[in-house]
Amino acid sequence: MNFLAHCFFASANSQSVVGNLLGDFCKGVDLQSLAPEVRVGLHNHRLVDKYTDSHPLIGQAKQCFSPARRRFAAVAVDVLFDHYLIVHWQRYSQLSYSDFKAQTYQLLERGQPLMPARMAKVMSSVVNNDWFATYESIEGIGFALDRIAARIRFDNTFSGCIEDIEQHNLQLETLFLDFFPQLQQHVAKQHKAEFDLLGKS
Repeated sequence: MNFLAHCFFASANSQSVVGNLLGDFCKGVDLQSLAPEVRVGLHNHRLVDKYTDSHPLIGQAKQCFSPARRRFAAVAVDVLFDHYLIVHWQRYSQLSYSDFKAQTYQLLERGQPLMPARMAKVMSSVVNNDWFATYESIEGIGFALDRIAARIRFDNTFSGCIEDIEQHNLQLETLFLDFFPQLQQHVAKQHKAEFDLLGKS
């Protein structure tokens, strides 16, 4: 999943938000030096990604992309699903999206000292340039994906993949609506199992 979804599954504190985003930035980080709540967040990030990457509905979503772009379909689906999460936000959260975004940006600013340097730089850009606003429209998703394509260090056909998204938008949105409640249930079930295990120890 992408940044917004990982923040969605975090607790409302800086350590948890940092941990839930750290999975994309933890190369070279001494994980044992992290605060416990950050490590819990990192574990949650990996839990979410493992379930997502292996889910058959995500496999179906990837098939919506042309063969030339399918190599990067997982990245496109991750970013696109942030858009669908925003569109259908009230299905999944009692907190309004605007309040959640403001709260998350505040927590990211507070959490800067906990972040590796590269993560701190990216998250400063997320907040200062309001990346979540980019995810609010299909046009913004196209811009975000083209920006990712431009950063890939080899020739690729990822740019312009918004064409595949627009062609299969209804199918992709339906797959998201089927998938996301299952992800929520999986995360909640794992948290309960871990809590119960701690209670017995």
